[in-house]
Amino acid sequence: MSNASARLGTAYVYDNALRNISARQTSLSNLQENLSSGKRVVRASDDPVASAQAERALTRLERIKTDQRALEAQRNAVAQAESTLGEANGLMQEARELIVRAGDPTLTPADRRTVADQINGLREQLLAVSNRKDTNGVPLLSALGSAIDPFNGPLSASPDYQFKGLAGQTASTAVGIPLALDGDAAFMFQPKRDGAYNAVVNNVDPAGSGTVLPISNNRTLNTSGITATDPGLVSGNNYTLSFGPETPGATAGTIKRDITITEIDPVTGAPTATPSTTVTLPDYDPTKPFKLDVPGSGDPLGLKALVPGLSFSITATPTRQTDGTLNPSILDGDTITLQTTPSIFSVLDSAVRNIGGAANNNAAIQAVGQALANIDKGMERVLTVRGQAGELLNRADRITGDQEKRSIQLEADRSRAEDLDMIKGVSDFQNQQTGYQAALQSYAQIQKLSLFNFIG
Repeated sequence: MSNASARLGTAYVYDNALRNISARQTSLSNLQENLSSGKRVVRASDDPVASAQAERALTRLERIKTDQRALEAQRNAVAQAESTLGEANGLMQEARELIVRAGDPTLTPADRRTVADQINGLREQLLAVSNRKDTNGVPLLSALGSAIDPFNGPLSASPDYQFKGLAGQTASTAVGIPLALDGDAAFMFQPKRDGAYNAVVNNVDPAGSGTVLPISNNRTLNTSGITATDPGLVSGNNYTLSFGPETPGATAGTIKRDITITEIDPVTGAPTATPSTTVTLPDYDPTKPFKLDVPGSGDPLGLKALVPGLSFSITATPTRQTDGTLNPSILDGDTITLQTTPSIFSVLDSAVRNIGGAANNNAAIQAVGQALANIDKGMERVLTVRGQAGELLNRADRITGDQEKRSIQLEADRSRAEDLDMIKGVSDFQNQQTGYQAALQSYAQIQKLSLFNFIG
């Protein structure tokens, strides 16, 4: 009985020693794997909680990388659009310089036609620039969505240019910016926002034949640029202001005239339901310069209600011929037509038409003044949208900075959850290695203990 117990005791010692050695070998292997991978958690079973935390951090890091790739594409598109607007502004500046040159009174009609041809070439370039696309074929100025070519024109109908899309600017998000800019806001005019009108001065036969003639070269009749002093009142309709025949004024040497104002539908070209209204101008001396401000200080003639929201001035200067005959500054049938201007392209087309077709200096001066006033409005629109593009690029930089900070934080969270403290890992490995060596040596010593070792 005692001998059997001894045999079982010896076997138990051997088996227990082998189990301990195997456990130490497994632990040493695991520590070696941790050291070689640099991770404390190699598999989820090592630490389920830490593994889940690390996985969440990695998922968020991948999401940030995806957002950043999309942001870079958006940044590139907006940068291209901003550069496109800069190029458009340069073309408009060139056109403006040509328009100023066209106002030189020494130019001949042929010279003005040459200038008009140059302006027309710039208008064609501007239209091509406004329809520019990115490398994927998406229009850079497509606003909330548009056709392949957002800007269409010139058209025979009114308006002569159209934005074929949905105007507006896509909102930025916490991690992204729009892929396109609002081309409608850059190149198209809105009556209530911009008050862009083109004024044309002619003489319409007062006898009713309908014959339209330019103001003769021996007198001047012009208007200033049209401005929207009260945008909320602007109707967006066209207007005609027609001067009637002169009648004696209340004071000797003065005369007075009526002026009839008619509101015109810009699409149909027919008068609106609003009836024409005739007002009598104050007496004026026909031998002196004439000026009428619309609506004028205090609006004594009630013109504010007849041309709502708009402001401009009418000026005329009398001249005398060599024989002393007075050329009146205003004649019966003189008519000023105010037409809405739908776009910057329309401004340039009007400049081409009115400067190239100017019959005399008076017509050229009128065309130049109107073109300059409206092209300045167009350049302001382009610069406004270009400024918005610059802000979007700044926003993209801020988003990138924020994402980098989040990435650093998430990487730190992941590292705390699964990375190995190398100093502690090396120390644990050395301790385990020492213990493993001791277990092997002790087992070898125990194996040598046998009765036969004591015989003899």
